[in-house]
Amino acid sequence: MSDAQTRPLGAQISHMLKDRGVEVIFGIPGVHNQEMYRGIEEAGLTHVLARHEQGAGFMADGYARATGKPGVAYVITGPGLCNIMTPMGQAYSDSVPMLVISSCLDETAARKGQLHQMKDQRAAAETVCDWSFEAKTADAAYALIDRALGEFKLQRPRSKHLQVPIAVLEAEAGIFPKAPEVTPRPTQQRGGDIAHVHAMLQKASRPLFVFGGGVSDAQAVGRLLSASKAASFTTYAGRGVVAPDAPLHFGSTLARPGSADVIATADLVIAIGTELAEVDIWRAHLGHQCPFVRVDIDPAVLTDGQGASVQVLYDADAFINDLCEMDVARPARDWTPQEVVSARARWRAEIEAERPGILPVVEALRDAVPDGVMIYSDMTQFAYAAKEVWDMEGPGQWHHPYGFGTLGYATPAAIGGAIGRPGLPTMAIIGDYGFHYTVQELGVAVELGLPLPIILWDNGKLGEIEDSMTRAQIAPNAVIAHNPDFCKLAEAFGALSAAPQNLDDLHSAVDQAFKADRPTLIYVTPKVTR
Repeated sequence: MSDAQTRPLGAQISHMLKDRGVEVIFGIPGVHNQEMYRGIEEAGLTHVLARHEQGAGFMADGYARATGKPGVAYVITGPGLCNIMTPMGQAYSDSVPMLVISSCLDETAARKGQLHQMKDQRAAAETVCDWSFEAKTADAAYALIDRALGEFKLQRPRSKHLQVPIAVLEAEAGIFPKAPEVTPRPTQQRGGDIAHVHAMLQKASRPLFVFGGGVSDAQAVGRLLSASKAASFTTYAGRGVVAPDAPLHFGSTLARPGSADVIATADLVIAIGTELAEVDIWRAHLGHQCPFVRVDIDPAVLTDGQGASVQVLYDADAFINDLCEMDVARPARDWTPQEVVSARARWRAEIEAERPGILPVVEALRDAVPDGVMIYSDMTQFAYAAKEVWDMEGPGQWHHPYGFGTLGYATPAAIGGAIGRPGLPTMAIIGDYGFHYTVQELGVAVELGLPLPIILWDNGKLGEIEDSMTRAQIAPNAVIAHNPDFCKLAEAFGALSAAPQNLDDLHSAVDQAFKADRPTLIYVTPKVTR
């Protein structure tokens, strides 16, 4: 490509993204952003046509979580951007690298009544993402794209928005600059911090680690726990980073009220790569009554209300590896496998009592899926129960809308994940009500021929809300909606469907769905266990 070559900026943006390693764009074209589509095919990008901008955003999110690469979406001015703001908020809360590029009107102060006009589109987007800027020149667009891609590697990755005026997208623009060299995220090497934590660990008799979604090096975690004889918890997002058979692992059960009692018996707690947010622990305080170490790349996490006595600004995986190099081996600790087994059995009984009939289906589904499956779940009681009892074999294999907590996430996010991992098994788990939010994206999965099982759990109501209203002594109201025949609906899109009548049928349906040439909706109700 000659340095003298010019194209309309909309086309240059696609070529620049391809040059920077982007392979897939999710979006919907419109009159206002059509210039962004001028260069897609020429640049060699794959475009996935969503049925709604919310679906495009969730697909970009799912793709990013599956691949570790940025999820990129193209949307139009006004309603297109508004529609994708929910996925932007989800990506922001869950530390997902998503770049949304939209068009915008050239002038909004002096002209009113224009198509797709908003009072302040850029400011609206900024409320749900890391930053939102307008590029008024080609050079500004290039600089902001490189800034976004660089920050995804150097900082906590979160959604970002770039808008470009229509006239600027249409105007001829010179070639984008050579890609800058971006070094890996700094580990904030601070030997004193490591040595201090190491000394604390050596003195402790009941040390406890809490691993979050910021930890991905399962081998290093295994070495650390094996040598130190420390106990552990993971957050929901951290599942899989500790081996399921680790003898002192309490699992992803931090939300169990009794976990605070266990944590209170530790004499050192070290939380690595986790916000310990409300959606991680569902209480105000973790429960520790001992020295508390926080390790994170986000300074805001280190200084939150959990009261860390030692705050370490450090990359999670680098910290664990560096700590292991200092020799954390101890012959024994006060933790015993028996107390772990006892606690987990007690918490499992609580889950069974809270959500009767779900765990047998969860376990049957767990036994049915192939090795290496990547799961995307939605805000549904089935997923809430599963996240506490389904131990993952590796990190980053189960994705859920943890922080923002939006309905409708699982189906389009799983589509994005399947696109990012061709030939590897991907599955969605969604509730009957959440499925309504993004059902139209089933057409995308059919169009692409994705062998995607979609487990639809239908308890006939907004079960979690009904339970919450009951606990609050509110007569359950507006928790039941008329549902369609979901199997016929899926078939109308060209998908396959199955309605297993028992757990053996469920196993067979899941097995066939992974071998199919299109998505399969697997309709499951509480009756399947009877």
